[in-house]
Amino acid sequence: MCLAVPGKIVSIEGTDPILRSGTVDFSGVTRQVNLAYVPDAKVGDYVLVHVGFAISTVDEAEAKQVFEYLRQMDELSELDPDAPS
Repeated sequence: MCLAVPGKIVSIEGTDPILRSGTVDFSGVTRQVNLAYVPDAKVGDYVLVHVGFAISTVDEAEAKQVFEYLRQMDELSELDPDAPS
């Protein structure tokens, strides 16, 4: 199943709208994410990320609720680099 996972933008690199990327924190695991689809997103915003692209912004409460649902469904293992394959 393909899911979009919420995360918090902790830094942004670049100014070109297509090449702009950022470091996104997924509850302690960080990944580099393309921010082309969320041009107004800024550091501190929460975004939904699907296959390396932030596809929309969400408020903090919604992000935390979705993350908790994913945790309960045990769908977060690929974000954990120490999890067994």
